[in-house]
Amino acid sequence: MRSPHRIATRPSNDAPLDHHDDQQNDTAQLPVSSYSNPYDELAALAPNPLEEFLHEDKDEAAEAEKPWVPPNHRRGSRRRNRFAGLPLAAKALVAVLVAAAFLALGDRWALLYAEHEAAEKLKDQMNLSAAPEVDIEGFPFLTQVFDKRVDKVKVTVPDVAADRISLAKVSATATDVTIDGDGPTSITGASIGEMNGEVLLSFEDLNRELGASQVTFTGHGHDQVLARGTLPVAGHDLKVRADARIQRNGDRGISTDIGGMSLQLGDLATYRPGTRDKEGLHLSQKSADRVADETSKAKALLSVPAIVERLGVPRDVVSGALKSDAKLNELTGSPRFVNDVMGLNLIDVAMGHPELLKKLGLDPALLNGLSQLTRPVLADRLTLAFQLPKLPGAGTMALQDVTVEKEGIRVRIAGSGIGIGR
Repeated sequence: MRSPHRIATRPSNDAPLDHHDDQQNDTAQLPVSSYSNPYDELAALAPNPLEEFLHEDKDEAAEAEKPWVPPNHRRGSRRRNRFAGLPLAAKALVAVLVAAAFLALGDRWALLYAEHEAAEKLKDQMNLSAAPEVDIEGFPFLTQVFDKRVDKVKVTVPDVAADRISLAKVSATATDVTIDGDGPTSITGASIGEMNGEVLLSFEDLNRELGASQVTFTGHGHDQVLARGTLPVAGHDLKVRADARIQRNGDRGISTDIGGMSLQLGDLATYRPGTRDKEGLHLSQKSADRVADETSKAKALLSVPAIVERLGVPRDVVSGALKSDAKLNELTGSPRFVNDVMGLNLIDVAMGHPELLKKLGLDPALLNGLSQLTRPVLADRLTLAFQLPKLPGAGTMALQDVTVEKEGIRVRIAGSGIGIGR
């Protein structure tokens, strides 16, 4: 069994030395340093936790003494670094795209400015209530300005006054346009080589503007317009009917020939303005049958000598009919009597006999109102004629085709040599 190893220690100065021990340890005595504790050596190799704690306190104190600076969240430097890392060709492409974007933006600005100035000039020269819409086509615009020639310009003018009515829309396309001016901000005028467009007279606008009589207009066929509605006369709303034929009148005008005008007084009578035999105030078929059936109405009619003369009834026959109901029934029962009564113009005979209208069921006040509603007056209320406004400058413009469509009257126009702003 191994004996335990003893660790040699330095002897004390006060302890006595054994002679035998001196002889044995004389040759094996080690230096003082070889007697150090190995645990002390291991402890020297390990870090000192107290020293690390002291260093941490020093670092925190140093950080606390520094002034506070807000954090920088920008990444511009990173982006600049990325852009700096791009190849030269990519940088050139980006520069070209940016320059092209600025050029396009400038071209669009110049285009909008020119369109605005052209609209204002048209408004002033044509005395319009609102500026028209001007659309200059073609890209780029600046090259056209420097060349002093524009390929195509579209102009739309809403609500153009044309005599008694307003045109719903006038739209035209101008081609071969020559510009007067040296730049987009110095355009003083233009000359239009050729222009084609159309004019729309809307039935909706006609019904609104001529709606005092509550008449509506609708298209019928290629060149005919029907007018249907009511017309107030002497406190009565009379049903009105009229037919208007649309035709061109010169180079700038549209005329209407109003025909078939009539005013219906319920189921009692019909009034047609004019002086011909079929015109005037006439009893309806239903009213004429009532006169023939009712004795009181028949006697009231035969009591007026002027009516008897118009009917062509002999005086002795009329005298007998007024005295005998049998003879009256014999006279009014003839087929010719009803037709003759319907042919009577009550305007002519009732002026001196207003009580006759009451007996026939008509209001005498209508007589004065209808007598003033002559054919020209009624036709003027229903006319759709108009004249196109004159365009500014010299040149020619003429109406082409006139057609009646579902939404209104459409007219095609053409012109050349028209100047604007000169």
